[in-house]
Amino acid sequence: MLSFPSMKILGIETSCDETSIAVLEVNPPTRKASEGTVKVLSNIVSSQVKIHAPYGGVVPSLAAREHEKNLKPVFEKALKEAKNEMSEINLIAVTVGPGLEIALWKGINFSKGLAQEFKKPIIAINHLEGHIYSNFFKSKKIKFPALNLIVSGGHTQLVLMTGHGKFKIIGETQDDAAGEAFDKVAKMMNLGYPGGPIVSKLAEKGNPKKFQLPRPMLNQKNYNFSFSGLKTAVLYLLKELGQINQKTMADICASFQQAVIDVLVQKTIKAAKEYKSKSILLSGGVSANKLLRKTLQKETKKLKMFYSQPDFQYTTDNAAMIALAGFYKNKVSKKSEKLIASPNLKIKKW
Repeated sequence: MLSFPSMKILGIETSCDETSIAVLEVNPPTRKASEGTVKVLSNIVSSQVKIHAPYGGVVPSLAAREHEKNLKPVFEKALKEAKNEMSEINLIAVTVGPGLEIALWKGINFSKGLAQEFKKPIIAINHLEGHIYSNFFKSKKIKFPALNLIVSGGHTQLVLMTGHGKFKIIGETQDDAAGEAFDKVAKMMNLGYPGGPIVSKLAEKGNPKKFQLPRPMLNQKNYNFSFSGLKTAVLYLLKELGQINQKTMADICASFQQAVIDVLVQKTIKAAKEYKSKSILLSGGVSANKLLRKTLQKETKKLKMFYSQPDFQYTTDNAAMIALAGFYKNKVSKKSEKLIASPNLKIKKW
């Protein structure tokens, strides 16, 4: 059990196209709350989806420009909603990677300015570690070792966690991430942007057994992933079918989604057994996928392991998860890290 005084953390997230700032209050353990309590006093997210939609993806220079414009008003709104002043903040936590370098620097420089002006300590946070900690807002029953399945637009990883800050990557995508594959399939079918949620919505009306699509790397002994071949199989299927109606489109989406989920879930369960996990955690933008949540929860229950998934509001990029990761890292890490943008930053032990 961690022993600590009550703290308020300001989280700042600008890794891609969401400008987010949050204020978190973490209170120490008591008789009634042996693990302490976490209160999200504010979690403001300014989305840029409409700005990037015409381009079918995130344009780094536009994302950076919007962060520059939005950071100050989002910061002011976060403090106002939290009913706090900077004088009450104990720590600033900021995302330093992975992500778009030009976007990351906007958040880093803004946080440096605040730290200097208000004489506050600042801590560097890995965006993916933030996603992992999105499970710790409400789940007090998470036991280690915990196996984390991180699925997002840019990343698909299996991360073993043997304690706070004790991470080990045991598997990751070799090409496209799961979320990236969803978006690319949506683009092939001219479904719009962001494509992942649209594919999932259409899949609800389709037959997942209609088309036999490949399950890449499913039977390999390692825990890596590959979705490029599956994406290509969908492309060939579309060319073969030619003009398609709404029903066929829904069937393709359902068949594709099922293939992705089969690979994600089966590899996760297999790894959980091998590493004798006590908990399985799901996180990242694609963790909002209803079928993935339902399937992984069902399979975890069969193993009699504890299962956790974040509330929908914490599945996408947000600063509250960065603040919470900052709290735990501040407690267990003695390392002093430079505040520099690291677009390809890897998860590593604190």
